Amino acid sequence: MIETEKLTKIYSNGIKALNELDLTLNSRISCIIGRNGAGKTTLVKILSTQLRQTSGKAMILGYDVINDRHKLRKIICSIPQEVKPAGISSPLEHLVMYLTARGFSIKESFNLAEIALKEIGLGDFMETPTDELSGGMKRKIFVAMALASQAEVIFLDEPTVGLDPISRLEVWGAIRQLKGNVILTTHYMEEAQALCDQIAIIDKGKALKIGSLNELLEPLKGKVRIEGIGEISIGGLKISYVTPDEAKELISKSSINGGVKISVKPVSLEDVLILSGVNIEES
Repeated sequence: MIETEKLTKIYSNGIKALNELDLTLNSRISCIIGRNGAGKTTLVKILSTQLRQTSGKAMILGYDVINDRHKLRKIICSIPQEVKPAGISSPLEHLVMYLTARGFSIKESFNLAEIALKEIGLGDFMETPTDELSGGMKRKIFVAMALASQAEVIFLDEPTVGLDPISRLEVWGAIRQLKGNVILTTHYMEEAQALCDQIAIIDKGKALKIGSLNELLEPLKGKVRIEGIGEISIGGLKISYVTPDEAKELISKSSINGGVKISVKPVSLEDVLILSGVNIEES
């Protein structure tokens, strides 16, 4: 579905946001994760034809993001992180304006908007001024836009940033209803685990790892994360990955020596990120 080859973006201030990035995404919901400044938003802007790369190539469904950008804009939908609804406009008004801008007739826009808002759980609020809605509902308006757009490829850049846990779960449910192929960026590891069939880890503009959650966790199979002792240091916290039996032994030794406070946790996508080659000393 999406393929990049040596994709590079260097901004006018000299920052290299993407560094010969080679990446293939071909699942229904794919996720791009990484540290702040890893290049996630730059990548999404290039793929959604909002930004030109410095060099390299990017293809979506066989279309080149530069040469075929006019064709691509008809089949993609992009919801940026910084987008905010207008407080005096209702969800229905937001969707109708968006859909008419995409080329749908007024009648089609109203029909598609009403269907999408009902499907996403905003049917009872479609005429409510947006500033009277919760944070989760406001974000769901934009997911409803993606749903109503009938786009083949949908880009969501950190769609739940700043939301409380309940609102985040509401938006997750809305994302699962999207019918197109979804490319999602996020800082929340649990979000990637819950939603994505394929996960790509990027850092300093390069792809470090890519695969399903199970594939990424495979090297840590049979291990747990132990905090308080280990060779990896993040902000002064020592971390290591050991078997459950080794963890018991370390805890026993620590208590005999009156030593360090130790905690044990099951491994998760966060641990894959820690071990992926990301420069954690900069955390």
